[in-house]
Amino acid sequence: MGLSAYKNLIDLHPYPRPEPILSAAEKTAACDKILKFLLRERGLIAAFSAEYQKKRALIRNYANLRSALPVPQEILDLQDRLFWTESLERGIVDVSTFEGNAYGLCLWEGDIARLNADGIVNAANKALLGCFVPGHHCIDNVIHSYAGMQLRDDCAKIIAAQEGEEECGDAKITRAYNLPSKYVLHTVGPMVGREVTDENRAELRSSYVSCLDLAEEMGLKSIAFCCISTGVFNFPRAEAAEIATGTVLNWKLRHPQSKMKIIFNTFLKEDTEIYQNILKMM
Repeated sequence: MGLSAYKNLIDLHPYPRPEPILSAAEKTAACDKILKFLLRERGLIAAFSAEYQKKRALIRNYANLRSALPVPQEILDLQDRLFWTESLERGIVDVSTFEGNAYGLCLWEGDIARLNADGIVNAANKALLGCFVPGHHCIDNVIHSYAGMQLRDDCAKIIAAQEGEEECGDAKITRAYNLPSKYVLHTVGPMVGREVTDENRAELRSSYVSCLDLAEEMGLKSIAFCCISTGVFNFPRAEAAEIATGTVLNWKLRHPQSKMKIIFNTFLKEDTEIYQNILKMM
């Protein structure tokens, strides 16, 4: 399903940034109210004897578990102020300072949720609703957890509209809410079995092309790719990087008018070294 089929179902205007929370007492009060809502939603009684970080972890866990259900505006406002404050505290990385190669390709190692690129890529699953495992460290969970509960709701609207799971190699776009980026591009990469197949390779190429085509359609000036399919989806890291860089380079050559800055985001040193070796040969 293309952008035209769902762009009127969700708001794709950049999300307005709320005022940050300045004091620890305000953060605690916001945390308590959000946690109280999430606990009552599950028929549980709120008890606030735990320390702040424990309560904050519980918010993430219960938000990971909940379905795409309505949230009172008061709770969303508190969530947005708290989550945006946390984005500021983690530190926003300005991608305009990144120097790319002759084709505008950049490499950055770190947390993709800190980048202020116009779009960041999420390695999603076919349900497209984020990771439901409480506190899981996969990128799907991290992005949904930092963005806010609205992200799952947007994804649920898209899935309902297309009346089925997301196809491997396709891409969808939503607002990024409380992340520093403007948008999240969700793509489902291939899941590899015993060995990589030609179909797996074609699907991985398709994920990169679909994201780039969608970013170009939306007029994005920068996009940051995670290492799609190299985690629990088991695609070998070196081959995935070769496919990623080759596919992106071919796309750039086929779109000479595009000025989009393309960032390969790595989190592990192993991946960084692989991309460094590939990019220096371009």
